Amino acid sequence: MQEDKIRQALVELLYRNSYGVVISNIVISLAAVYVLRSGISTPWLAGWLGTLYALTALRVFASRRFFSRPRDPRTIMRWAWLAAAFSWVSGLLWGIFGWVGFLPEAPLLLSFTVVVLTGLVCGTVPSLSAFPPALIGSILATVLPVAARVITSGSAISAGFLFLLVSLVAINFYYCRITYRMLRETISLRLENERLVEHLQEERDRAQTADRAKTRFLAAASHDLRQPIHALSLLVSTIAVLAKRGNVPAEQARGLAGRAKSIIGNLSGLLNALLDISKLDAGIVTVARETVCLRELFRDFREEFAAEAKQRGLKWRVVDSNLMVESDPMMLKRVLTNLVTNAFRYTREGGVVLGCRKRAGFVEIQVWDSGPGIADDQQAVIFEEFVQLQNPARDRTQGLGLGLAIVRRTAGLLKHPLRLVSTPGRGSMFAITVPEVRAAKAPVPQRETRTEAITGGIIVVEDESDILEAMEQLLTIEGHNVYAGRSAAEAQAVHAAAALRGDATVDLIISDYRLAHGATGLEAIRSLCAYLGRSVPSIIITGDTSPSRLKEVSAGGSRILHKPISEAELSQAIQAAWAGGRAVTAGAA
Repeated sequence: MQEDKIRQALVELLYRNSYGVVISNIVISLAAVYVLRSGISTPWLAGWLGTLYALTALRVFASRRFFSRPRDPRTIMRWAWLAAAFSWVSGLLWGIFGWVGFLPEAPLLLSFTVVVLTGLVCGTVPSLSAFPPALIGSILATVLPVAARVITSGSAISAGFLFLLVSLVAINFYYCRITYRMLRETISLRLENERLVEHLQEERDRAQTADRAKTRFLAAASHDLRQPIHALSLLVSTIAVLAKRGNVPAEQARGLAGRAKSIIGNLSGLLNALLDISKLDAGIVTVARETVCLRELFRDFREEFAAEAKQRGLKWRVVDSNLMVESDPMMLKRVLTNLVTNAFRYTREGGVVLGCRKRAGFVEIQVWDSGPGIADDQQAVIFEEFVQLQNPARDRTQGLGLGLAIVRRTAGLLKHPLRLVSTPGRGSMFAITVPEVRAAKAPVPQRETRTEAITGGIIVVEDESDILEAMEQLLTIEGHNVYAGRSAAEAQAVHAAAALRGDATVDLIISDYRLAHGATGLEAIRSLCAYLGRSVPSIIITGDTSPSRLKEVSAGGSRILHKPISEAELSQAIQAAWAGGRAVTAGAA
């Protein structure tokens, strides 16, 4: 590709220089005819001049055709050889002029002829070096007739004149080689600069697009976060006003509690979706590929969405399949859940179908709906964050606009191609292509393991006093010995004081990520492990969902919990960390 571009640029330069050759031929030929009119017959000069002008007209016509027509690597060399042919014929005409104008008996005319031919030969270097065959042929066509004339003339100056011709040819060939290399290098550098400029423009456009997407993302996220918090604030204020008036009726309290629970659920859904996107962007999600039975997977979907289909008055059909595929079962199910949920959300009548088709070693799992469909110019946009074509008012009951963004990222991580076929007014089909597994063994059922509730010593680091107090109370109620502080040093002092009073073992460290004075939870955990003299299982609690932060925490070896957390989530994380710590201890023993 690069060589083709260089070759095309050289040929274009050859034709661009041809206009200068045309002008020089016209001017020099007129002067030559005027000077030699006394030594050469007029009819011969007229015939020679007419032939030269006819050739010049053809060259002009060819140049105009060259620049007016599209060029490609297949035809560019034809144009190059055409230009070379014109140069050869022109050189031959001047060579014939040199033959006729070689007049030893008329020294002034001979000198003029020598000067003209020398100038023409030297002038071919800048004009024809872009295509060396054109230059070499032109010089030889000009010089050889003159050389033959010199040899046959028997003049006393023949030897000196031949030496001059040979030297002239050698020098011009040498400079042709140098000029050709310089032209190639110059064109190569120009093309490289053009590529760099194009690349910079693409990077600039990409950065501008990313900046606009980030601004839109933050604006939408801010709106969707503020809405439930605002509603929750109004509910709390309502409860406070009712409490001031006296006892709140049970029915009214249940209604307010239900609404609060629904709002918190929406808020949690948004935060979890943002967290999922951040984890995928951070690259900390690990793919665990295994054989997945589509029959079992589809059976789960049939049962899971049956109630929703009945509630919406839609037909819900799942086409069974005995095919086996290779994928991460949890991620694949998450992708299909988002696609099916999306299909139900935007389908008002008709139904939704889940099925699959074999595709040459792959299986395409398809979700069909009879919804409003998606226009061609919007099909790429719907996979971006917070985009909801049918929800301009951003009704939270219609979802958050993050489902398809998660689908796109997850499918990319799994290397499962996504496909969308949609016709406005007739519905859509979303599909994900998964590798097929032939003659797969049935998965071995895993025995359920019970994790007994355990208690132990926990150091808690949290710089917010209210959160620290609530965490300490919760863990103490659950039977743990808690050593809490607003910094690593404060928690260390609390533990040291407890150790003086008796046994104060530490089995786990829990820390918020962002602490006072720019400190981080990872630094606090390292400091406390150094104080204890051993590595201790740890949990980082954070509200930060940035990919870089998730990578940093994950690389530190700590488990991650994202705010807000429930008692069940905290308890489960503690049990998992405890189990992991015991496994490491047993392995070391």
